[in-house]
Amino acid sequence: MASASSLLSEERLLCSICLDVFTDPVTIVCGHNFCSSCLHTYWDSRDTCQCPMCKREFSTRPELQVNTVVSELAVDLKKLVQVKASTPGPQLPAVDVLCDFCSEIKEKAVKSCLTCLTSFCESHLEPHRRVARLKGHTLLEPVKNLDDRMCETHNKMTELYCLKEQEFICVLCLKADHKGHNAVLLEEQYEKVAATKDEAQANMQKLIQTRIEKIAEVEKLLDVSRVDSEKEEQAAVQVFTELIKSIQVSQAELVEAIQQRHRGIKQKGEEVLKELRREVTELKSRSSQLEHLSQSQDHYHFLQSFPTLSKPPHKSCPDTDLGPDLSVQDMQGHLTRLKQRVDEIMEEFLEIRMKRMREHAVDLTLDPDTAFYSLVISEDGKQVTEEDNIEEDEVTDNPKRFNTYCQVLAKEGFMTGKFYFEVQVKGKIAWLVGVVRESVERKNRSTLSVGNGYWCIGLVEGKYKTTADSEPIILKEELQKVGVFVDYNKGEVSFYNADSKSRIGRLTGCCFTEKLYPYFCPEPNYNGRNSAPLIITPVPQTH
Repeated sequence: MASASSLLSEERLLCSICLDVFTDPVTIVCGHNFCSSCLHTYWDSRDTCQCPMCKREFSTRPELQVNTVVSELAVDLKKLVQVKASTPGPQLPAVDVLCDFCSEIKEKAVKSCLTCLTSFCESHLEPHRRVARLKGHTLLEPVKNLDDRMCETHNKMTELYCLKEQEFICVLCLKADHKGHNAVLLEEQYEKVAATKDEAQANMQKLIQTRIEKIAEVEKLLDVSRVDSEKEEQAAVQVFTELIKSIQVSQAELVEAIQQRHRGIKQKGEEVLKELRREVTELKSRSSQLEHLSQSQDHYHFLQSFPTLSKPPHKSCPDTDLGPDLSVQDMQGHLTRLKQRVDEIMEEFLEIRMKRMREHAVDLTLDPDTAFYSLVISEDGKQVTEEDNIEEDEVTDNPKRFNTYCQVLAKEGFMTGKFYFEVQVKGKIAWLVGVVRESVERKNRSTLSVGNGYWCIGLVEGKYKTTADSEPIILKEELQKVGVFVDYNKGEVSFYNADSKSRIGRLTGCCFTEKLYPYFCPEPNYNGRNSAPLIITPVPQTH
């Protein structure tokens, strides 16, 4: 049974974030404990809300519960550490050892006997100092739990140390389980190990100094990063301020140009209208005179006046072309291209590109009706793994089910727009994820290629590849979570390291003519070496 001191061990009461004894410990729903301030700082510095220990993600920050038991233990441990720190000598116990012989009021022990396996106060120790037979016993500073030093197999004191197995043993162990092993007395091993204490302490101090230097280095880098970030932020704000000002000036100039051109057109139009109205008045007068002349019986006057009245004006009809106007289509085209260029520049920043993609996140659920017979899907429809002990006749076949490969589709399909999802591939040695067209071959074996309707990325024979490229993708770190972004209308499928937000693959010029379905292939189990599941994870939303 564990002793009280072992239960109150420091490593059991350390916060995994600050690596110090808990202060105001709280518990989250997954059962892990952290300092309240450490946990809030950890969540504030990240886009996602997840447990620092098990990495379980939460859509919203879970309600924190104060852990009173851990809090009380942490307080006790801090008091115990303070006692140890203020007490000279490593041999003195933190908790008093009581005499085993005192019957009523027990006195504090002054010595423990390894031969008698008993602790003695000053008065009960007197026989060990007087009787010759007892003087040969091994005495040491008082220690608790002397029974722990007994060999559980032979019920004898462990006086030897096996160098091969690095275990404490008794003399009978050396003749049985440790026969032929090199063993020495505990005192001899103690002297040998104690002789290396100074060297070990020196090495420890070197390690401490190295860590201190690293801390200083990291702190310096953080300071430099903070200063650089402030400078970048100021520069970005200045550039955007100037850009906005320039756009506003250009907008004002363009509006003024449009209005000025309209004023010119309006003035010219009014002059044309005035001339046209004058000519209409003149022509109406002539028409009236001709009508009156036609009723005259004076042949001489008719013939004399008709040629003049019927003759059209010397001036031609005024030109109604009021001058060139702005091409609305051309103007909008230029401004649209300008906006697209700004968007392209902004998306060169990984965080901005990932944020914009995640705005198109979709909630997916695996479709059991499409799953290969040996695939096992979790109850929530978010995880899939392959079990090699499932027989094919245990699963009912249907037209949607894949009869080849370890494949399964999501229930949700898409035929327009953009969509994005993330899949955890941590712990797997082979996998494939992406999208496929609805009519992809399901009953007969076919090559997993773009030509056959597979737009995917995967880990194949230890190399990252897409279904469009034969050359492997070289990555600096192992993928833990893959992001898949599809722009149906543009004909593009992009793959991302969802943790680092970097793009690792891109398929362009895709011709999508039918519904696309998210695709998952966990690959065979390989006798447990590839038993980790593919997991559709919630997409964190950044604000």
